Order: sequence, then C-alpha cells, then structure tokens
Amino acid sequence: MKLPRSFYSWTSISGAALAFISLMMIIFMMILDFVIGRGDNYSGLFTYIVLPVFLIIGLILIPVGAIRKIRDAKKYKDEPEPPTKFPVVNLNEPSQRTALIVFIIGSTIFLLLSAVGSYEAFHYTESVPFCGTLCHEVMKPEYVAYQNSAHARVACVECHVGPGAGWYVKSKLSGMYQVYAVLTNSYPTPIPTPISNLRPARETCEECHWPEQFYSRKLRTEKHYLADETNTEWDISQQMKIGATYKALGLVEGIHWHINQNVKIEYVASGDREEIIPWIRYTNLKTGKVKVFQSPDTTIDISQTDSKNIHVMDCMNCHNRPSHNYQPPQLFVDNALTNGEIPKTLPNIKAAAMQVLNVDYGTTDSATMLIRSGIFSYYESKYPEVFNSQKADIEKAVVGILAGFNKNIFPEMKVKWSAYPIHLGHKTSDGCFRCHNQQHSTADGETISRDCNLCHIFVAQGTPGSMEAAMAGDSLEFKHPVDIDDAWKTELCSTCHAELY
Repeated sequence: MKLPRSFYSWTSISGAALAFISLMMIIFMMILDFVIGRGDNYSGLFTYIVLPVFLIIGLILIPVGAIRKIRDAKKYKDEPEPPTKFPVVNLNEPSQRTALIVFIIGSTIFLLLSAVGSYEAFHYTESVPFCGTLCHEVMKPEYVAYQNSAHARVACVECHVGPGAGWYVKSKLSGMYQVYAVLTNSYPTPIPTPISNLRPARETCEECHWPEQFYSRKLRTEKHYLADETNTEWDISQQMKIGATYKALGLVEGIHWHINQNVKIEYVASGDREEIIPWIRYTNLKTGKVKVFQSPDTTIDISQTDSKNIHVMDCMNCHNRPSHNYQPPQLFVDNALTNGEIPKTLPNIKAAAMQVLNVDYGTTDSATMLIRSGIFSYYESKYPEVFNSQKADIEKAVVGILAGFNKNIFPEMKVKWSAYPIHLGHKTSDGCFRCHNQQHSTADGETISRDCNLCHIFVAQGTPGSMEAAMAGDSLEFKHPVDIDDAWKTELCSTCHAELY
C-alpha cells in the first residue's frame, strides 16, 4: 500500500496530518453534539466553522506538496524528460492505484461530512446564541433586551434576515465586516440601529402580524409612582384606539389607520434616527387625493430630493424597537414597585432610585457598587431610623434596582433608553409627535392634529380609592399627576420627561 513518491514530502505529510487530526476532532465533536445535545456556543463555532477551515487547509497542502516535489525532481534530474503536459495515469502501478482508492474513499467521506457540516453550520449561524452571545460585550445589550421582549421566542434571523438566499448572503457579507470591527475593536458605541439594512416590514413583521386584522381596541392600565415620601401611586386606564370603534369598519380610523391599504403615507426624515420629519405626503389610493404637509421652518423641493430618501410608512416607523427596547429608569422602577421587587414601604424610595440611576457610569461593576452605596447612604443620612430598622427592605430595594439596571443600561456599550429613542408613544421621545404636533401644515393651512383622543381615550385616572372614572362611551381630560397647569397641552411630553428620566 504505497503512494506515488511525489506524495512523500514534508508539506504533503504535514497537510495529511493536519487534515486527519481536524477530521477526527470534527467527528468527535459531532458525536458529542448528537449524543449529549447542543453544547455551548463555542463548541458549535469550532465544530462547524473553525475546524473545517483547518481540514480544508490540510487537504490543500497534500497536492501542493506533491506538485512541489515533482517540480523539484524535474529541476535536479540530468536526463531529459519526455514532453508531457499532464501526469500519466496508469492504474497498473500499485502506487497510483492506491492513491486513486485513497482519493475516492477520502472524497466520499469528505463530501458526506461536508453536507452534514454545511447543514449544521447554516443552522448554527442562524441561531440566537450565535447572534447574541458569540461577541459577549458587543451584543450583550441587544441579547438581554431581546430575552425580555415579546419576541423572545422569535429567532433573530426571522426579522433581521428573513426568508430567501439573497438576504442570507447579504447578511453574511455584512457579518464579515462586523467580525472585522470586533477583532480590530473599531465598532461604534452604541451600535447604530441598522434601519437602512432591514427588509421591509411586509416581508418580515407581516409574516406573523396581519395588518388587515388589527382592529380590536385595547384597554391598557398602568401604575405609576410619584417621587414623594409615600411613593404615591397614580394609576391611568386608557382605551387604545388600535382600530375602529367596530371591527366591521376595518382600518378607517385608529392608530393602525396609517397602514390602511387604501392609504399611502410618505415622508422625508432628517438624520439616521428619523427623529425629525419635516415633510409628509398623504395619498388616498382610492380617490387619488394628495396632501403635502411641511413643518414651518423647512421648505423641501421634492423634485430635487433623491427617491431613496422618500420613505413609505410601515410598522417599523412606530414599532422601531420591537425586540430591543431599553426602558427608562422611571418605567422599570415603577414596574419593580408594582411587582414587589422594590418595597413601596420605604419612604422616598422612588426618588432615591431615580437619583442613583440618573448618572452615567463607566462600567457595570462601578455602577453596581455606587448604586448600592448610594441607596444605603441615602437612608443612613435622610432616614436613620429606617436605615437601622429596615435594612432587609433596603437590601431588597437595591437588588430590585440593580435588576432593572442590568436589563436596560449597559455602560460599556453606552447603551440606555436615550441612545435608542422609541417612536411608539410620545413620552421619553417625540415619537408620534414627530408628525402629530400641529405644526406640519398644507398650503391650505390644514395641520396634523395632536388631539390625545385620536389614539386613546382616558377611562380612569388618579390614586387608588379616589379614582376619577368616565361614563361608558365618554372620555376624561388628561390630568397630570403633578400640577403643571396647562403646559402638557402646549409642550411635548419629551421636553420634560426625556430629561427627568
């Protein structure tokens, strides 16, 4: 069982050894994978991506070494060689016959393992652990927020890639640059939202969410707590006008009217985050009626505007953070007070929590230490009797505050609620008021209303035990829990709340 002499070179032998060792390691890792189940994220990386690269390199070295040895033999041989362009294949020679058998058997095994490995590599690179945990520090904020979102059981690729080979290839080419950025530590912080690289919502979101069925209205009740000594509870119940009053009317009114199939809304935005929208065009596709709204301080000549800068409104214009929403401290502290993670019996705990959370920390470790010391120091100086008698409650409050912090604020990546403004609503960012601010107007003076009742009606509000409630079919006028006169009618909510949060 001898091979042709040309294969006996150090290059070929090294390649064969590298290929054989890689093959054995791949087989061993695959057996472990199938027998004991999925391993950790790095085992998949080595089994289906790293080791196959070394296997292929080893296989390439085998013929490279053989070709080099043939060339060296010809170079130092005195007698002339017969003029031949291609190697002579003679299966009557045992060495060539052995080489052919080894090649056929090796190729069969390699092709079989390549098929299995390619299939597994495809699914591995499409998996949530690959997207979220391979680069721990870089992708940690997105992965943690995703795990706490309503889409936690939807794989990342369902939204970020979607079906089809074209988008799969495009995503992998984009991923190559991302790998380079991580390896060279040249990625930006925070990571920009890939709005321009996402597929249209109708190709992703609408695979599960059917716009034609967004009819039913929804009753939403929220508990808030004031930053006073008793952590006064303030509840708000509102009916969200997702669709029309009656389901049979479809999308003739309500929030989801914006994606009515008979309506087309186009806009031009300033900046990548689309926080400012100076130009809007409404088209009724049934009647052909067109209205153009512009903000007073902007004049846009749409004929001179690049068509790629004219966007058509879809789900993502409002639901821009469907799986990676970072809650502001006000919201996650309110939630922790509601579910008991932070004891409501501690005086001024809401104010104390907001004080330590409205600080830009350099690292998570320093934040943990300073938040803990800040809460304990607050009660030691302001409420010494509480500090001495309710240390267990203070410790519980610290744990609750840190739990919310670790889910929503990531100092190393400069990620928090203000880094990624959410457009759904209008409290911590302009959101709906980017258009519904009564400033955009047509040439005839028609404006886009900012009437609260367009999207929701207030059913009940106030402190428990003394709630103000509306009669059936009626709506309450919003009452701000802290007296600010009528400022809420003229100012945007984010003017104050974006800073206080």
